Amino acid sequence: MEVVSFAATGLLASIPSPSSNGFSIGPIFFHAYGIMYVFAVAAAIFLSRWRWARLGGDPDLPYEVAIWAFPGGLIGGRIYFDITTPSQIPDHWWGVFAIWDGGLGIWGGMLTGLWVVHRRLSKDQRRWFMDVVGPTLLVSQAIGRIGNYFNQELFGKPSSLPWALRISPAHRPPGYAQFTTFEPTFLYEFVWDLGLAAFLMWLGSKRKIRAPGLFALYVAGYSGFRVFEETQRIDYSNYFLGMRVNFWIASGLCLAGLVSFVIIQRGLWGRGCEPALPAPPRSMVPGGRAAKTSGRAPVAAQRPAVATAPETSRGPAATKSGARTTKRPPPPPRKRRR
Repeated sequence: MEVVSFAATGLLASIPSPSSNGFSIGPIFFHAYGIMYVFAVAAAIFLSRWRWARLGGDPDLPYEVAIWAFPGGLIGGRIYFDITTPSQIPDHWWGVFAIWDGGLGIWGGMLTGLWVVHRRLSKDQRRWFMDVVGPTLLVSQAIGRIGNYFNQELFGKPSSLPWALRISPAHRPPGYAQFTTFEPTFLYEFVWDLGLAAFLMWLGSKRKIRAPGLFALYVAGYSGFRVFEETQRIDYSNYFLGMRVNFWIASGLCLAGLVSFVIIQRGLWGRGCEPALPAPPRSMVPGGRAAKTSGRAPVAAQRPAVATAPETSRGPAATKSGARTTKRPPPPPRKRRR
């Protein structure tokens, strides 16, 4: 009787599994995993637009990047999943395309987005834009992890902690059928991503971080947590030298992010640039409108002014008002006649 009571208490002190991974409207079934990714992309666009506009950049640029990066992330992420875990592809002709079953990655979309930014912006502006989107990508990834909850995936080893996750028998890996609750590693990553995003935004506003230093810290911080996460997961994966393949990939990216941050902050080999300054308030701009880029034309990068005139802006939409200005020296005094 005591054993039954203890088991019941343990089950009540855990996170329940969802009864379904989506809902139906007529003949169409909407997967919660896909819906969460739509919300994730929307959050990244909204935050990037707000942060980029604060620097005087074109607020429509994040929309254009997302138009290309979203399908790039779906295609690139799914190809990566199919190559690294071929045994997990559903046994249907459409199995390699089953993005609703998980198996997506952020890196495919990131590379596509960088290609769009490379065409639109100058070198310094690209670096500023990378610092803008780094924290927003973390928020997007945190929202995407909610989709893993509905799919009952991305969990860790068996656990009896109060916040352990109940997994239905159909989703338990081979050899773990006797266990009921597991570590909710997706929840750990959710909390980590939001906390790291808040820290990077604070760091960028309170400290002088050369761009794209925040983006380098994003890569290092996110990959560093993935190193820990890959040691906890028990779902299927290919192994290399006794560790999951993603463990080695995350370790390399974490190290690359840390080294890049040091190189950027020290300005070695011409890497990095001074952080962009916020655009002037509307009341300080002629006509009462904040500085904004027009159309699809790339905005001109503003170099730090070496001038006696006060510096106005060093953001994406900086104008020529901060250019070098010189004063003609006063004439020498005339000699008095005796």
